[in-house]
Amino acid sequence: MKQVILCVLVALVAPLVSAVSFCPNRCVCDDVKLHVTCGEGELDVLPIALNPAIQRLVIKFNRIKAIDSSIQFYNELTMLDLSYNHLLGVPEKIFMYQKRLLQLHLNNNKIGTISNKTFHGLEELRVLNLRGNFINELNAGVFKSLIKLEELNLGQNCIEMLHPEAFSGLTSLRILHLDDNAINMIPTPSFRPLLMLAELFLGTNNLNQIQPGAFEGLSELRRLDVRGSMLVNVTFETFRGLENIRSLDISDNHLLKVPTVQLSGLKRLEELKIGQNDFEVIPEGAFYGLFNLRKIDISGALNLRRLQAGAFSANTNLDTIVIASNKQLAEIEEGAFSGLPHIENVILRDNAIRTVREELLPWKQLRNFDLSENPLVCNCHLQWLRNLLRQRSIETEQSQIICEYPERLNGEALREISPELLGCHQTHQSRERAVVGAVLVASAASVTTFVLVAYRLRHRLIDILGPNWHNKRNTLKEEKDLEFGKSFEEVEYHQPNFNIYSYHCQQAFAQYPCSGPTPPPLPPANYQHHIYETPIPVSDL
Repeated sequence: MKQVILCVLVALVAPLVSAVSFCPNRCVCDDVKLHVTCGEGELDVLPIALNPAIQRLVIKFNRIKAIDSSIQFYNELTMLDLSYNHLLGVPEKIFMYQKRLLQLHLNNNKIGTISNKTFHGLEELRVLNLRGNFINELNAGVFKSLIKLEELNLGQNCIEMLHPEAFSGLTSLRILHLDDNAINMIPTPSFRPLLMLAELFLGTNNLNQIQPGAFEGLSELRRLDVRGSMLVNVTFETFRGLENIRSLDISDNHLLKVPTVQLSGLKRLEELKIGQNDFEVIPEGAFYGLFNLRKIDISGALNLRRLQAGAFSANTNLDTIVIASNKQLAEIEEGAFSGLPHIENVILRDNAIRTVREELLPWKQLRNFDLSENPLVCNCHLQWLRNLLRQRSIETEQSQIICEYPERLNGEALREISPELLGCHQTHQSRERAVVGAVLVASAASVTTFVLVAYRLRHRLIDILGPNWHNKRNTLKEEKDLEFGKSFEEVEYHQPNFNIYSYHCQQAFAQYPCSGPTPPPLPPANYQHHIYETPIPVSDL
């Protein structure tokens, strides 16, 4: 009897279900996967004749203006996407029968307000997307019923201020988008309930400054984006509580210098974007303390002119450096990229660089190098780079290095230009002459230096040559002096017959006879005569 009743019921219900189930025009209905997708159609309201067992309903780029009670027929939904429609609001408790809904996308509509009853009943919801609407305020506990929510997107709305308890109850939230709003202040306790928050996007707001302790308690935060938030200054207290952060974007603000001290406490930071600020120089040790930094992006800084030597000396784990679209950056000092054993990718695109030195980078370990869109002067000074590009493939078609000067090489790829066209043959002879000249000058300088040193150290050289050479020199001098003295001491002016010439001849050449008359005999050996005792003749006076 029961089986008969069951068969009758099936027979009655089957045609009813087939009559109710209907796939609208420009929709794709899959009754196997239980998916319905209606894209770029002309639906004004939610279709009521779909399969009630569907789990995934996507109706995008239509003209739906309201969510009516027909949504209650689809209580098996796990994903509902009504983005890019004309929704003006969401009725309270409209989703109370969607107990299994995991994703709700209402982005790019015209929703103006939401309350703490708008999402009542969505206890299993994981993703809520309200991006691109006209929401202007967040009341206290507006998301309190979404206890399992993990991702909340409120970007591109009109939110001006956050209520201190706007995010209470979101203890499972991991990703929060508040970018592109009009927020001018973050109340200190606003983010404290978000104990599991890992990514926070606050870019493109009017913050001017971030209150000290605004991020305190976010120990799980790994990524913070505050780009384009009109920040003029940051303090050490600004990033308090973010010791575990891995990625930070503070680009497109008005920082007058690199906040070295303020960033030094982020010991685990791996990625930093700091371009589009107002600083003019990247000084030595600019990012001191960021020892785990692996990627840095300094792009679009309109006033940046110079990179000093040792700018990244404290960041030995860097593998990627992006310095692009800095229209006044023409000077990169030698040693700016020194001390980077892990560097692999260097992007220097669209700057004002005219030449590059070979000592700038460890070229053997580079995988990607981009010097395109710079006003390069291609001459013999870049021949080494031309040879490197021909030997290794460190550039792509998009990053090909093109010459701008001189005019004859404008628009030509550096790797395709011969050394002769670079002007290297003209400087070959002059280089050889310069080498020969340098050798001659060095030789002359060496000889001159040796002579001067020898003259200054002549007394020490005499001592070094030894006492024998010194004594021999003194003996020869004494003998010469003695001979000279004898030739004058023993002359007697009172003996008119004494022949001085004969006397000297007899003394010096005793072995050989002297010419002339025989000299008188020599004085005896014991002869004592002093010149002072000899009377001076009157004729001599």
